[in-house]
Amino acid sequence: MSDKDKRIPIPKIFSESQFQTQPEMLLVQSKNSKLYIGIPKEVTLQENRVALVPSSVATLIGHGHRIVMESGAGEKSNFSDHDYSEMGAEIAYSSEQVYKASIIIKVAPPTLEEIDYMHPNQILISPLQLPIISADYIHKLKQKRVIALAMEYIKDEFDTFPIVRIMSELAGISAMLTAAELMSNTSGGKGVLLGGISGVPSAKVVILGAGIVAEYATRTALGLGAEVRIFDNNIFKLKRLQNQVGRPLYTSALNSVYLERELVTAEVVIGAVHSELGRAPVIVSEEMVAKMKNGSVIVDISIDQGGCIATSEVTSLDKPTFIKHGVIHYCVPNIASRVSRTASIAVSNILTPILLNAGSTGSIEHLFFSNIGLRHGVYMYKGCLTNEYLGQRFQIKSTDLALLITSNL
Repeated sequence: MSDKDKRIPIPKIFSESQFQTQPEMLLVQSKNSKLYIGIPKEVTLQENRVALVPSSVATLIGHGHRIVMESGAGEKSNFSDHDYSEMGAEIAYSSEQVYKASIIIKVAPPTLEEIDYMHPNQILISPLQLPIISADYIHKLKQKRVIALAMEYIKDEFDTFPIVRIMSELAGISAMLTAAELMSNTSGGKGVLLGGISGVPSAKVVILGAGIVAEYATRTALGLGAEVRIFDNNIFKLKRLQNQVGRPLYTSALNSVYLERELVTAEVVIGAVHSELGRAPVIVSEEMVAKMKNGSVIVDISIDQGGCIATSEVTSLDKPTFIKHGVIHYCVPNIASRVSRTASIAVSNILTPILLNAGSTGSIEHLFFSNIGLRHGVYMYKGCLTNEYLGQRFQIKSTDLALLITSNL
């Protein structure tokens, strides 16, 4: 049998189709959707921020969206009900009225009582705050069949976490300014100025970690004239920090010998070690703290993950400090609430473009199909837990979100 006889006959319709006239494919535009957004007043102790500020409310309402603010929601950030109503927001005088909205945005996780107000298919955008999440919280959200997004897990087009980054910048600056204040006589310190003056050497600052928090703490310390020492086991992060700051710095791997030598002579220690999952590692032992100067200051920003210093204990904005081994400890987990107005504007600036984009694509749910970064923040989808870590932690079955979202029609 010849090669010609072995050939499989192929109909001309398959081999010549490229020469035929092709039908024109038109892009089907999604119908613009008007979002119904509710902003409740935060009831969590010492949460002073608000999710949307008046300028963002004006932008969203200008695009035809509806926003309901609970009375007093912005007061702790110095935004009055009048400020919001002038921008077009509706002012509600009960939580139940706010929770009728299809989208609820909060800067603290909802309490179990607040979850009772929710309804099926409602979208919740709030922080997850792993250290305080309970199994009851997860089960209640499952029962309500809501779609829940964690702010801190939402990614942008650069594959970074914008909410985490902006709060880290704020925490780094705020921590250093707080430390400078705690060193004064009026705050129980030894009366040392962070930046030196002519004839008087500057204070020494030790920073544990070389991430975004450390970068902005370093910038602030150098700006005030302090002497800075940075420790981290990730050499790439140390190199990146030096490049970002634009000047040579004293950097070191986390070697206990070098670290103890610097701690003994330090006036300020900033704990800025972050853990991807679970508890932050303890870098400074109690024995090291005991060798530090009396009146020196520790600001442990890692306290929301358990703290990276052995002597750290959670404190509050009402009573932010305690003294142990003669060292002043500042261990407030929600340090951003100390500068609530700035923090609120920062969060609002990130959320507003997401909401505008959702309105143009039809809804936030439709946006999941095209926006991988936003989809990354979803941990609950209509009664199904979609976060694998939470499933393992609480022994609750989790389902891959991609299996639940199969069509955008």
